[in-house]
Amino acid sequence: MNIFDKVIEILSPERYLRRQAARQALKVLNSGYSNHGASKTKKSLLGWNYKGGSPDDDITDNLDILRQRSRDLYMGAPLATGALKTYRTNVVGFGLRLKAQIDAEFLGMDPEEADEWEKTAEREFALWAKDCDATRMMDFYEMQALVFLSMLMSGDVFCALPMIQRPGNPYLLKISLIEADRVCNPPEITDDKVRGGVEVDQYGAPVAYYIAQKHPLDKYTMGKNKWIRVPAFGEKTGRRNILHIMEFERPGQRRGVPILAPVIETLKQLTRYSEAELMAAVISGMLTVFITSNTPETPLGESIPLEQQIDTADQNSYELGNGAIIALAPGEDVKEVNPNRPNTAFDSFVTSMCRQIGAALEIPHELLIKHFTASYSASRAALLEAWKAFKMRRTWLAAKFCQPIYEEFLIEAVARGRIKAPGFFDDPVIRMAYSGAEWYGPSQGQIDPLKEVNAAALRVKEGFSTRAREAAELTGSDFERIVRQRAREERMMREGGLTGGPTGEEVLAVQSDDNEE
Repeated sequence: MNIFDKVIEILSPERYLRRQAARQALKVLNSGYSNHGASKTKKSLLGWNYKGGSPDDDITDNLDILRQRSRDLYMGAPLATGALKTYRTNVVGFGLRLKAQIDAEFLGMDPEEADEWEKTAEREFALWAKDCDATRMMDFYEMQALVFLSMLMSGDVFCALPMIQRPGNPYLLKISLIEADRVCNPPEITDDKVRGGVEVDQYGAPVAYYIAQKHPLDKYTMGKNKWIRVPAFGEKTGRRNILHIMEFERPGQRRGVPILAPVIETLKQLTRYSEAELMAAVISGMLTVFITSNTPETPLGESIPLEQQIDTADQNSYELGNGAIIALAPGEDVKEVNPNRPNTAFDSFVTSMCRQIGAALEIPHELLIKHFTASYSASRAALLEAWKAFKMRRTWLAAKFCQPIYEEFLIEAVARGRIKAPGFFDDPVIRMAYSGAEWYGPSQGQIDPLKEVNAAALRVKEGFSTRAREAAELTGSDFERIVRQRAREERMMREGGLTGGPTGEEVLAVQSDDNEE
Protein backbone atom coordinates (compact mmCIF):
# COMPACT_ATOMS: atom_id res chain seq x y z
CA MET A 1 0.00 0.00 0.00
CA ASN A 2 1.39 3.41 -0.97
CA ILE A 3 1.21 6.53 1.21
CA PHE A 4 -1.68 7.96 -0.82
CA ASP A 5 -3.86 4.89 -0.17
CA LYS A 6 -2.94 5.00 3.52
CA VAL A 7 -4.13 8.62 3.79
CA ILE A 8 -7.42 7.78 2.02
CA GLU A 9 -7.97 4.80 4.32
CA ILE A 10 -7.62 7.04 7.41
CA LEU A 11 -9.61 10.07 6.17
CA SER A 12 -12.32 8.27 4.15
CA PRO A 13 -12.72 4.53 4.78
CA GLU A 14 -15.73 4.27 2.42
CA ARG A 15 -13.80 5.83 -0.47
CA TYR A 16 -10.90 3.49 0.24
CA LEU A 17 -13.19 0.43 0.02
CA ARG A 18 -14.73 1.63 -3.25
CA ARG A 19 -11.25 2.22 -4.66
CA GLN A 20 -10.12 -1.29 -3.72
CA ALA A 21 -13.31 -2.85 -5.19
CA ALA A 22 -12.76 -0.99 -8.47
CA ARG A 23 -9.17 -2.18 -8.64
CA GLN A 24 -10.25 -5.78 -8.05
CA ALA A 25 -12.96 -5.54 -10.72
CA LEU A 26 -10.49 -4.09 -13.21
CA LYS A 27 -8.02 -6.84 -12.39
CA VAL A 28 -10.67 -9.53 -13.13
CA LEU A 29 -11.79 -7.72 -16.28
CA ASN A 30 -8.28 -7.55 -17.70
CA SER A 31 -7.44 -11.22 -17.23
CA GLY A 32 -6.99 -13.80 -19.98
CA TYR A 33 -8.52 -12.90 -23.34
CA SER A 34 -10.23 -9.85 -21.87
CA ASN A 35 -6.85 -8.12 -21.99
CA HIS A 36 -6.28 -9.19 -25.61
CA GLY A 37 -8.75 -10.28 -28.28
CA ALA A 38 -11.81 -9.77 -26.05
CA SER A 39 -10.69 -6.42 -24.63
CA LYS A 40 -13.34 -3.71 -24.43
CA THR A 41 -10.93 -0.96 -23.42
CA LYS A 42 -8.16 -1.08 -26.04
CA LYS A 43 -8.53 1.69 -28.59
CA SER A 44 -7.52 -0.63 -31.42
CA LEU A 45 -10.60 -2.79 -30.70
CA LEU A 46 -13.17 -0.15 -29.71
CA GLY A 47 -14.20 0.42 -33.33
CA TRP A 48 -14.72 -3.28 -34.03
CA ASN A 49 -18.39 -3.87 -34.83
CA TYR A 50 -19.17 -7.50 -34.07
CA LYS A 51 -22.28 -9.52 -33.41
CA GLY A 52 -22.47 -13.28 -33.32
CA GLY A 53 -25.42 -15.59 -33.58
CA SER A 54 -26.42 -19.21 -33.91
CA PRO A 55 -25.42 -21.20 -37.01
CA ASP A 56 -28.86 -20.51 -38.47
CA ASP A 57 -28.60 -16.79 -37.70
CA ASP A 58 -25.08 -16.42 -39.07
CA ILE A 59 -25.34 -18.81 -42.02
CA THR A 60 -28.85 -19.82 -43.06
CA ASP A 61 -30.35 -16.31 -42.89
CA ASN A 62 -27.56 -14.89 -45.11
CA LEU A 63 -27.33 -17.66 -47.68
CA ASP A 64 -29.48 -16.07 -50.37
CA ILE A 65 -27.14 -13.08 -50.67
CA LEU A 66 -24.00 -15.19 -50.32
CA ARG A 67 -25.07 -17.59 -53.08
CA GLN A 68 -25.98 -14.90 -55.57
CA ARG A 69 -22.81 -12.91 -54.95
CA SER A 70 -20.70 -16.06 -55.17
CA ARG A 71 -22.26 -16.98 -58.52
CA ASP A 72 -21.84 -13.44 -59.78
CA LEU A 73 -18.13 -13.58 -58.94
CA TYR A 74 -17.83 -16.95 -60.70
CA MET A 75 -19.43 -15.47 -63.82
CA GLY A 76 -17.48 -12.21 -63.85
CA ALA A 77 -14.34 -12.34 -61.68
CA PRO A 78 -11.43 -14.25 -63.28
CA LEU A 79 -9.80 -15.09 -59.95
CA ALA A 80 -13.02 -16.53 -58.52
CA THR A 81 -13.63 -18.56 -61.67
CA GLY A 82 -10.08 -19.84 -61.64
CA ALA A 83 -10.20 -20.80 -57.96
CA LEU A 84 -13.36 -22.90 -58.29
CA LYS A 85 -12.24 -24.54 -61.53
CA THR A 86 -8.83 -25.29 -60.03
CA TYR A 87 -10.55 -27.16 -57.22
CA ARG A 88 -12.88 -28.99 -59.61
CA THR A 89 -10.08 -30.03 -61.97
CA ASN A 90 -7.73 -31.28 -59.25
CA VAL A 91 -10.30 -32.90 -56.98
CA VAL A 92 -12.61 -34.48 -59.57
CA GLY A 93 -10.98 -34.06 -62.98
CA PHE A 94 -12.24 -36.79 -65.30
CA GLY A 95 -14.17 -38.31 -62.39
CA LEU A 96 -13.44 -40.51 -59.38
CA ARG A 97 -13.25 -44.11 -60.59
CA LEU A 98 -14.50 -47.11 -58.64
CA LYS A 99 -12.12 -49.77 -57.38
CA ALA A 100 -14.13 -52.38 -55.48
CA GLN A 101 -12.40 -53.58 -52.31
CA ILE A 102 -14.51 -56.20 -50.55
CA ASP A 103 -13.55 -57.78 -47.24
CA ALA A 104 -12.75 -61.21 -48.70
CA GLU A 105 -11.41 -62.65 -45.45
CA PHE A 106 -14.61 -61.85 -43.54
CA LEU A 107 -16.78 -63.16 -46.39
CA GLY A 108 -14.78 -66.39 -46.65
CA MET A 109 -13.60 -65.83 -50.22
CA ASP A 110 -10.25 -66.79 -51.64
CA PRO A 111 -8.31 -64.07 -53.56
CA GLU A 112 -9.39 -65.36 -56.98
CA GLU A 113 -13.07 -65.35 -56.04
CA ALA A 114 -12.76 -61.85 -54.56
CA ASP A 115 -11.05 -60.55 -57.71
CA GLU A 116 -13.77 -62.01 -59.91
CA TRP A 117 -16.53 -60.54 -57.72
CA GLU A 118 -14.90 -57.12 -57.76
CA LYS A 119 -14.53 -57.17 -61.55
CA THR A 120 -18.21 -58.09 -61.91
CA ALA A 121 -19.26 -55.26 -59.57
CA GLU A 122 -17.09 -52.73 -61.45
CA ARG A 123 -18.47 -53.93 -64.79
CA GLU A 124 -22.08 -53.60 -63.63
CA PHE A 125 -21.40 -50.21 -62.07
CA ALA A 126 -19.89 -48.96 -65.35
CA LEU A 127 -23.08 -50.05 -67.12
CA TRP A 128 -25.24 -48.19 -64.59
CA ALA A 129 -23.00 -45.08 -64.62
CA LYS A 130 -23.62 -44.48 -68.34
CA ASP A 131 -27.33 -43.74 -67.79
CA CYS A 132 -27.78 -42.69 -64.17
CA ASP A 133 -28.84 -39.06 -64.63
CA ALA A 134 -32.56 -38.38 -64.24
CA THR A 135 -32.26 -35.64 -66.88
CA ARG A 136 -30.30 -37.94 -69.27
CA MET A 137 -27.70 -35.20 -69.80
CA MET A 138 -24.63 -36.55 -67.96
CA ASP A 139 -22.98 -39.74 -66.85
CA PHE A 140 -21.94 -40.43 -63.27
CA TYR A 141 -18.47 -38.92 -63.68
CA GLU A 142 -19.75 -35.67 -65.19
CA MET A 143 -22.25 -35.45 -62.35
CA GLN A 144 -19.41 -35.63 -59.84
CA ALA A 145 -17.84 -32.50 -61.33
CA LEU A 146 -21.18 -30.65 -61.34
CA VAL A 147 -22.00 -31.69 -57.76
CA PHE A 148 -18.61 -30.54 -56.49
CA LEU A 149 -18.65 -27.24 -58.42
CA SER A 150 -22.21 -26.48 -57.31
CA MET A 151 -21.31 -27.21 -53.69
CA LEU A 152 -18.33 -24.84 -53.86
CA MET A 153 -20.34 -22.11 -55.54
CA SER A 154 -23.64 -22.37 -53.62
CA GLY A 155 -22.54 -23.91 -50.35
CA ASP A 156 -24.41 -27.18 -50.80
CA VAL A 157 -26.33 -29.29 -53.30
CA PHE A 158 -28.98 -31.97 -52.93
CA CYS A 159 -29.38 -35.32 -54.69
CA ALA A 160 -32.65 -37.23 -54.89
CA LEU A 161 -32.52 -40.93 -55.77
CA PRO A 162 -35.67 -41.73 -57.77
CA MET A 163 -36.41 -45.08 -59.41
CA ILE A 164 -37.08 -44.57 -63.15
CA GLN A 165 -37.70 -47.34 -65.68
CA ARG A 166 -36.03 -46.86 -69.07
CA PRO A 167 -35.99 -49.22 -72.05
CA GLY A 168 -32.69 -51.06 -72.43
CA ASN A 169 -31.50 -50.15 -68.93
CA PRO A 170 -31.71 -52.97 -66.36
CA TYR A 171 -31.37 -50.53 -63.45
CA LEU A 172 -34.03 -48.17 -62.11
CA LEU A 173 -31.85 -46.13 -59.73
CA LYS A 174 -31.25 -42.58 -60.98
CA ILE A 175 -29.74 -39.38 -59.59
CA SER A 176 -31.64 -36.09 -59.66
CA LEU A 177 -29.56 -33.03 -58.74
CA ILE A 178 -31.35 -30.20 -56.91
CA GLU A 179 -29.77 -26.73 -56.70
CA ALA A 180 -29.45 -25.25 -53.23
CA ASP A 181 -32.02 -22.47 -53.79
CA ARG A 182 -34.87 -24.92 -54.34
CA VAL A 183 -34.57 -26.27 -50.80
CA CYS A 184 -36.16 -23.46 -48.77
CA ASN A 185 -38.99 -22.72 -46.37
CA PRO A 186 -42.54 -22.55 -47.77
CA PRO A 187 -44.24 -19.24 -46.91
CA GLU A 188 -46.71 -20.93 -44.56
CA ILE A 189 -44.02 -22.64 -42.46
CA THR A 190 -43.22 -20.72 -39.26
CA ASP A 191 -41.93 -23.59 -37.11
CA ASP A 192 -38.41 -23.09 -35.74
CA LYS A 193 -37.66 -26.72 -36.53
CA VAL A 194 -37.70 -25.82 -40.24
CA ARG A 195 -35.09 -23.30 -41.38
CA GLY A 196 -33.46 -23.15 -44.75
CA GLY A 197 -35.89 -25.82 -45.96
CA VAL A 198 -34.46 -28.41 -43.55
CA GLU A 199 -36.62 -29.89 -40.80
CA VAL A 200 -34.72 -31.38 -37.86
CA ASP A 201 -35.64 -33.38 -34.78
CA GLN A 202 -34.76 -32.68 -31.14
CA TYR A 203 -31.19 -33.87 -31.75
CA GLY A 204 -30.67 -31.73 -34.84
CA ALA A 205 -30.85 -34.69 -37.23
CA PRO A 206 -32.56 -33.99 -40.59
CA VAL A 207 -36.12 -35.29 -40.70
CA ALA A 208 -37.34 -33.86 -44.00
CA TYR A 209 -36.49 -31.41 -46.77
CA TYR A 210 -38.88 -28.89 -48.34
CA ILE A 211 -38.19 -28.70 -52.08
CA ALA A 212 -39.73 -26.06 -54.34
CA GLN A 213 -41.01 -27.44 -57.64
CA LYS A 214 -39.81 -24.30 -59.44
CA HIS A 215 -36.56 -22.42 -58.91
CA PRO A 216 -37.32 -19.41 -56.66
CA LEU A 217 -35.09 -17.15 -58.79
CA ASP A 218 -36.60 -18.14 -62.16
CA LYS A 219 -38.21 -14.92 -63.41
CA TYR A 220 -39.83 -16.65 -66.38
CA THR A 221 -41.71 -19.19 -64.28
CA MET A 222 -45.41 -18.42 -64.25
CA GLY A 223 -47.82 -19.39 -61.52
CA LYS A 224 -47.55 -19.94 -57.79
CA ASN A 225 -44.68 -22.06 -56.55
CA LYS A 226 -45.36 -25.28 -54.68
CA TRP A 227 -43.27 -27.17 -52.16
CA ILE A 228 -42.89 -30.91 -51.60
CA ARG A 229 -41.96 -32.33 -48.21
CA VAL A 230 -39.52 -35.19 -48.79
CA PRO A 231 -38.60 -37.33 -45.76
CA ALA A 232 -34.87 -37.64 -45.28
CA PHE A 233 -35.16 -41.42 -44.79
CA GLY A 234 -37.72 -44.02 -45.80
CA GLU A 235 -40.09 -44.89 -42.96
CA LYS A 236 -39.98 -48.68 -43.56
CA THR A 237 -36.55 -49.33 -45.05
CA GLY A 238 -34.55 -46.45 -43.59
CA ARG A 239 -33.28 -45.79 -47.14
CA ARG A 240 -31.81 -42.34 -47.61
CA ASN A 241 -34.10 -40.38 -49.94
CA ILE A 242 -31.98 -37.21 -50.20
CA LEU A 243 -28.22 -36.78 -50.15
CA HIS A 244 -27.25 -33.40 -48.70
CA ILE A 245 -23.77 -32.59 -50.00
CA MET A 246 -22.17 -29.89 -47.81
CA GLU A 247 -19.16 -29.13 -45.64
CA PHE A 248 -19.65 -28.35 -41.96
CA GLU A 249 -17.91 -25.55 -40.12
CA ARG A 250 -20.12 -25.27 -37.00
CA PRO A 251 -22.11 -27.77 -34.87
CA GLY A 252 -25.83 -27.47 -35.49
CA GLN A 253 -25.31 -26.15 -39.00
CA ARG A 254 -28.11 -26.98 -41.45
CA ARG A 255 -26.87 -25.46 -44.70
CA GLY A 256 -23.47 -25.10 -46.34
CA VAL A 257 -21.52 -21.90 -46.96
CA PRO A 258 -20.10 -20.98 -50.39
CA ILE A 259 -16.34 -21.39 -50.35
CA LEU A 260 -15.90 -17.81 -51.61
CA ALA A 261 -17.88 -16.32 -48.70
CA PRO A 262 -14.83 -15.15 -46.66
CA VAL A 263 -13.27 -13.43 -49.68
CA ILE A 264 -16.33 -12.06 -51.48
CA GLU A 265 -15.53 -8.44 -50.64
CA THR A 266 -11.84 -8.82 -51.46
CA LEU A 267 -12.55 -10.46 -54.81
CA LYS A 268 -15.14 -7.85 -55.77
CA GLN A 269 -12.89 -4.92 -54.87
CA LEU A 270 -9.94 -6.50 -56.66
CA THR A 271 -12.09 -7.07 -59.75
CA ARG A 272 -13.20 -3.42 -59.70
CA TYR A 273 -9.60 -2.31 -59.34
CA SER A 274 -8.51 -4.51 -62.26
CA GLU A 275 -11.32 -3.19 -64.45
CA ALA A 276 -10.42 0.40 -63.55
CA GLU A 277 -6.75 -0.21 -64.38
CA LEU A 278 -7.73 -1.84 -67.66
CA MET A 279 -9.97 1.07 -68.63
CA ALA A 280 -7.27 3.58 -67.66
CA ALA A 281 -4.77 1.72 -69.85
CA VAL A 282 -7.23 1.66 -72.75
CA ILE A 283 -7.90 5.41 -72.47
CA SER A 284 -4.21 6.16 -72.18
CA GLY A 285 -3.58 4.14 -75.35
CA MET A 286 -6.03 6.23 -77.38
CA LEU A 287 -4.59 9.23 -79.23
CA THR A 288 -7.49 11.65 -79.49
CA VAL A 289 -6.89 15.21 -80.70
CA PHE A 290 -9.18 18.06 -79.69
CA ILE A 291 -9.18 21.23 -81.83
CA THR A 292 -10.57 24.58 -80.74
CA SER A 293 -11.57 27.09 -83.42
CA ASN A 294 -13.23 30.50 -83.63
CA THR A 295 -14.72 29.62 -87.01
CA PRO A 296 -17.52 27.16 -87.65
CA GLU A 297 -15.45 25.36 -90.28
CA THR A 298 -14.96 21.64 -89.88
CA PRO A 299 -11.41 20.83 -88.79
CA LEU A 300 -9.09 18.61 -90.79
CA GLY A 301 -9.41 14.91 -90.10
CA GLU A 302 -12.43 12.85 -89.07
CA SER A 303 -14.37 12.46 -85.85
CA ILE A 304 -15.54 9.11 -84.47
CA PRO A 305 -17.87 7.51 -87.06
CA LEU A 306 -21.49 7.37 -85.96
CA GLU A 307 -21.67 3.58 -86.22
CA GLN A 308 -18.71 3.27 -83.83
CA GLN A 309 -20.18 5.52 -81.15
CA ILE A 310 -21.66 3.65 -78.21
CA ASP A 311 -23.51 6.43 -76.37
CA THR A 312 -25.21 8.54 -79.01
CA ALA A 313 -28.31 8.96 -76.84
CA ASP A 314 -26.41 11.08 -74.30
CA GLN A 315 -25.65 14.47 -75.84
CA ASN A 316 -23.50 15.48 -72.88
CA SER A 317 -20.99 12.64 -73.22
CA TYR A 318 -17.64 12.82 -75.01
CA GLU A 319 -16.33 9.70 -76.69
CA LEU A 320 -12.72 8.79 -77.26
CA GLY A 321 -11.53 6.83 -80.24
CA ASN A 322 -8.36 5.53 -81.78
CA GLY A 323 -6.70 8.52 -83.45
CA ALA A 324 -9.92 10.54 -83.53
CA ILE A 325 -10.04 14.30 -84.12
CA ILE A 326 -12.86 16.09 -82.34
CA ALA A 327 -13.82 19.75 -82.80
CA LEU A 328 -14.71 21.82 -79.77
CA ALA A 329 -17.03 24.80 -79.70
CA PRO A 330 -15.58 28.30 -79.18
CA GLY A 331 -14.65 28.85 -75.55
CA GLU A 332 -14.27 25.12 -74.82
CA ASP A 333 -10.92 23.65 -73.87
CA VAL A 334 -9.45 20.31 -72.88
CA LYS A 335 -6.83 19.90 -70.21
CA GLU A 336 -4.30 17.15 -70.68
CA VAL A 337 -4.83 14.18 -68.38
CA ASN A 338 -2.01 11.67 -68.08
CA PRO A 339 -3.21 8.55 -66.23
CA ASN A 340 0.32 7.06 -66.17
CA ARG A 341 -0.93 3.66 -67.24
CA PRO A 342 -0.11 0.82 -67.25
CA ASN A 343 0.52 1.08 -63.51
CA THR A 344 3.92 -0.40 -62.67
CA ALA A 345 2.75 -1.36 -59.17
CA PHE A 346 -0.32 -3.21 -60.44
CA ASP A 347 1.24 -6.67 -60.69
CA SER A 348 2.89 -6.62 -57.24
CA PHE A 349 -0.31 -5.38 -55.58
CA VAL A 350 -2.51 -8.00 -57.25
CA THR A 351 -0.01 -10.72 -56.34
CA SER A 352 -0.10 -9.60 -52.71
CA MET A 353 -3.90 -9.78 -52.68
CA CYS A 354 -3.81 -13.19 -54.38
CA ARG A 355 -1.68 -14.47 -51.51
CA GLN A 356 -4.40 -13.52 -49.04
CA ILE A 357 -7.18 -14.97 -51.21
CA GLY A 358 -5.18 -18.15 -51.77
CA ALA A 359 -4.56 -18.54 -48.03
CA ALA A 360 -8.30 -18.37 -47.33
CA LEU A 361 -9.12 -20.86 -50.11
CA GLU A 362 -6.18 -23.19 -49.37
CA ILE A 363 -4.77 -22.62 -52.84
CA PRO A 364 -1.19 -21.27 -53.08
CA HIS A 365 -1.18 -18.05 -55.06
CA GLU A 366 1.16 -19.59 -57.67
CA LEU A 367 -1.50 -22.19 -58.42
CA LEU A 368 -4.32 -19.66 -58.13
CA ILE A 369 -2.90 -17.49 -60.91
CA LYS A 370 -1.13 -20.39 -62.71
CA HIS A 371 2.23 -18.60 -62.58
CA PHE A 372 5.29 -20.43 -61.26
CA THR A 373 8.47 -18.40 -60.96
CA ALA A 374 9.96 -19.78 -57.73
CA SER A 375 12.57 -22.50 -57.36
CA TYR A 376 11.85 -26.20 -57.73
CA SER A 377 11.70 -26.71 -53.97
CA ALA A 378 9.35 -23.76 -53.41
CA SER A 379 7.07 -24.74 -56.29
CA ARG A 380 6.93 -28.35 -55.13
CA ALA A 381 6.16 -27.24 -51.56
CA ALA A 382 3.29 -25.10 -52.88
CA LEU A 383 1.88 -27.98 -54.93
CA LEU A 384 2.19 -30.41 -52.03
CA GLU A 385 0.35 -27.99 -49.73
CA ALA A 386 -2.41 -27.57 -52.30
CA TRP A 387 -2.59 -31.31 -52.81
CA LYS A 388 -3.38 -31.79 -49.12
CA ALA A 389 -6.53 -29.71 -49.59
CA PHE A 390 -7.39 -31.48 -52.85
CA LYS A 391 -7.00 -34.95 -51.33
CA MET A 392 -9.03 -33.96 -48.27
CA ARG A 393 -11.92 -32.78 -50.42
CA ARG A 394 -11.59 -35.78 -52.74
CA THR A 395 -11.94 -38.10 -49.76
CA TRP A 396 -14.90 -36.01 -48.59
CA LEU A 397 -16.62 -36.18 -52.01
CA ALA A 398 -16.10 -39.93 -52.21
CA ALA A 399 -17.58 -40.41 -48.73
CA LYS A 400 -20.53 -38.03 -49.16
CA PHE A 401 -21.52 -38.67 -52.78
CA CYS A 402 -19.77 -41.57 -54.53
CA GLN A 403 -19.85 -44.21 -51.80
CA PRO A 404 -23.51 -43.76 -50.70
CA ILE A 405 -24.65 -43.95 -54.32
CA TYR A 406 -22.49 -47.02 -54.94
CA GLU A 407 -24.10 -48.70 -51.95
CA GLU A 408 -27.58 -47.87 -53.31
CA PHE A 409 -26.52 -49.32 -56.67
CA LEU A 410 -25.33 -52.53 -55.00
CA ILE A 411 -28.66 -52.95 -53.22
CA GLU A 412 -30.52 -52.89 -56.53
CA ALA A 413 -27.92 -54.99 -58.35
CA VAL A 414 -28.02 -57.73 -55.70
CA ALA A 415 -31.82 -57.57 -55.43
CA ARG A 416 -32.11 -58.08 -59.20
CA GLY A 417 -29.65 -60.97 -59.13
CA ARG A 418 -27.12 -59.29 -61.42
CA ILE A 419 -24.49 -59.51 -58.66
CA LYS A 420 -24.33 -62.55 -56.37
CA ALA A 421 -23.80 -61.61 -52.73
CA PRO A 422 -24.97 -64.30 -50.24
CA GLY A 423 -26.14 -62.82 -46.95
CA PHE A 424 -26.19 -59.28 -48.31
CA PHE A 425 -29.64 -58.48 -46.88
CA ASP A 426 -29.27 -60.62 -43.77
CA ASP A 427 -26.72 -58.62 -41.80
CA PRO A 428 -25.56 -54.98 -42.09
CA VAL A 429 -21.99 -56.11 -41.39
CA ILE A 430 -22.07 -58.49 -44.35
CA ARG A 431 -23.51 -55.73 -46.53
CA MET A 432 -20.71 -53.40 -45.45
CA ALA A 433 -18.12 -56.07 -46.29
CA TYR A 434 -19.47 -56.29 -49.82
CA SER A 435 -19.71 -52.49 -50.17
CA GLY A 436 -16.04 -51.66 -49.60
CA ALA A 437 -14.52 -49.51 -52.32
CA GLU A 438 -11.78 -47.03 -53.10
CA TRP A 439 -12.18 -44.05 -55.41
CA TYR A 440 -9.29 -42.87 -57.55
CA GLY A 441 -9.07 -39.53 -59.31
CA PRO A 442 -6.51 -37.57 -61.35
CA SER A 443 -2.94 -37.83 -60.18
CA GLN A 444 -0.96 -35.07 -58.51
CA GLY A 445 0.91 -32.69 -60.78
CA GLN A 446 4.60 -33.49 -61.09
CA ILE A 447 7.38 -30.95 -61.48
CA ASP A 448 10.06 -33.59 -61.98
CA PRO A 449 8.41 -36.86 -63.15
CA LEU A 450 11.60 -38.90 -62.80
CA LYS A 451 11.99 -38.00 -59.12
CA GLU A 452 8.32 -38.75 -58.48
CA VAL A 453 8.59 -42.16 -60.17
CA ASN A 454 11.75 -43.00 -58.22
CA ALA A 455 9.99 -42.08 -54.98
CA ALA A 456 6.99 -44.23 -55.93
CA ALA A 457 9.25 -47.20 -56.71
CA LEU A 458 11.02 -46.80 -53.36
CA ARG A 459 7.72 -46.67 -51.46
CA VAL A 460 6.63 -49.91 -53.12
CA LYS A 461 10.01 -51.55 -52.48
CA GLU A 462 9.97 -50.66 -48.77
CA GLY A 463 6.36 -51.76 -48.36
CA PHE A 464 4.95 -48.27 -47.70
CA SER A 465 2.57 -48.47 -50.66
CA THR A 466 1.29 -50.79 -53.39
CA ARG A 467 1.78 -50.79 -57.12
CA ALA A 468 -1.97 -50.42 -57.61
CA ARG A 469 -2.10 -47.24 -55.50
CA GLU A 470 1.01 -45.73 -57.06
CA ALA A 471 -0.26 -46.42 -60.58
CA ALA A 472 -3.58 -44.77 -59.74
CA GLU A 473 -2.00 -41.72 -58.11
CA LEU A 474 0.79 -41.22 -60.66
CA THR A 475 -1.11 -41.84 -63.90
CA GLY A 476 -4.71 -42.53 -62.90
CA SER A 477 -4.38 -46.02 -64.42
CA ASP A 478 -5.50 -49.48 -63.28
CA PHE A 479 -2.44 -51.54 -62.35
CA GLU A 480 -4.08 -54.85 -63.28
CA ARG A 481 -4.84 -53.59 -66.77
CA ILE A 482 -1.30 -52.28 -67.05
CA VAL A 483 0.10 -55.73 -66.18
CA ARG A 484 -2.15 -57.50 -68.69
CA GLN A 485 -1.28 -55.00 -71.42
CA ARG A 486 2.44 -55.18 -70.62
CA ALA A 487 2.32 -58.99 -70.83
CA ARG A 488 0.75 -58.81 -74.28
CA GLU A 489 3.27 -56.21 -75.43
CA GLU A 490 6.28 -58.22 -74.19
CA ARG A 491 4.95 -61.34 -75.85
CA MET A 492 4.55 -59.47 -79.13
CA MET A 493 8.09 -58.08 -78.80
CA ARG A 494 9.56 -61.56 -78.32
CA GLU A 495 7.53 -63.02 -81.19
CA GLY A 496 8.75 -60.20 -83.41
CA GLY A 497 12.36 -60.88 -82.51
CA LEU A 498 12.72 -57.65 -80.57
CA THR A 499 13.99 -57.21 -77.05
CA GLY A 500 11.98 -55.45 -74.39
CA GLY A 501 12.90 -52.14 -72.77
CA PRO A 502 14.81 -51.77 -69.51
CA THR A 503 13.11 -52.85 -66.32
CA GLY A 504 12.28 -50.48 -63.51
CA GLU A 505 15.24 -51.72 -61.45
CA GLU A 506 17.60 -51.12 -64.38
CA VAL A 507 16.34 -47.57 -64.77
CA LEU A 508 16.85 -46.92 -61.05
CA ALA A 509 20.37 -48.39 -61.23
CA VAL A 510 21.29 -46.07 -64.10
CA GLN A 511 19.83 -43.10 -62.24
CA SER A 512 21.81 -44.06 -59.11
CA ASP A 513 25.05 -44.26 -61.12
CA ASP A 514 24.39 -40.83 -62.64
CA ASN A 515 23.81 -39.31 -59.21
CA GLU A 516 27.07 -40.80 -57.88
CA GLU A 517 29.01 -39.35 -60.81
